[in-house]
Amino acid sequence: MQIKHLTGISDLETHDIYSILEKSLFYSEQVKNKKPIHPLLQDSLVANIFFENSTRTRFSFEVAQKRLGANVLNFDEESSSLAKGESLYDTLKTFESLGIDIAIIRHSDDNFINSLRENFSFSTINAGAGKNEHPTQSLLDLFTIHQEFKTFEGLKICICGDIQSSRVAKSNIRALKKLGVEVYLTGPEILLPKSDEIEDHCTLLELDKAIEISDVMMFLRIQHERHQTFEIPIEEYNKKYGLNHERLARMKERAIIMHPGPVNRDVEILSELVEHEKSRIFKQMENGVYTRMAILEWIMENNR
Repeated sequence: MQIKHLTGISDLETHDIYSILEKSLFYSEQVKNKKPIHPLLQDSLVANIFFENSTRTRFSFEVAQKRLGANVLNFDEESSSLAKGESLYDTLKTFESLGIDIAIIRHSDDNFINSLRENFSFSTINAGAGKNEHPTQSLLDLFTIHQEFKTFEGLKICICGDIQSSRVAKSNIRALKKLGVEVYLTGPEILLPKSDEIEDHCTLLELDKAIEISDVMMFLRIQHERHQTFEIPIEEYNKKYGLNHERLARMKERAIIMHPGPVNRDVEILSELVEHEKSRIFKQMENGVYTRMAILEWIMENNR
């Protein structure tokens, strides 16, 4: 049997994306209406193996796993045998020997997670790979957008900020291409992809132009931990590249605000706008649980 993985958006066909979104909606309604959820992972062992810090992704995965009845192992790098010199490979071989079925892995290396596909007997889900991809965040973003507009047809989505370093942006750009969505990219020039790296469905556009025609404004933080190439005072960044009251007033009536988190308040978004009625930032966090439940089911169903 071929083991199913989700290491990048390329693992998904368009029908897979829609299937996951449909199941995310199902789980959201089950949880909200306090209806029973079938414990389809009750005989499964799932390990959360994070080599980078995480709040939203790690804990939404854990909530999703427990709602589906899984037996959950949480890896702590600082107290693991890595501190004694054990190799990363042997650490994962240990989890394989313990009989895990699914590993949720976050790592700072762009390509490390992809390298696991052929070497281990468990399914791998990418919970964030360096600057390369973050497919589960992309899927919860898509669910949030679809929840709002009921379709992707004709939508215009703007991604603003540190796109060059953002694994979320890269996964969203790849997913939105599959869905035929027009994407605008904007932010500090040094943090944007080079012209020869831009996909056909993407257009570089000044923020003040994009904000007037976009249905979704997705803001990203500056990832200082991944580069030292961009420094600008907080107030200056928001004035040039962030969401403030003046830009909010120019958004389309039904347009929404998104951000994968963590949000640097008063930088990419003024603090008082993080919970504005147009904001779906905390809805994204809530939707992370339902979408990751759907992804776990997709993995299990495709491994049968």
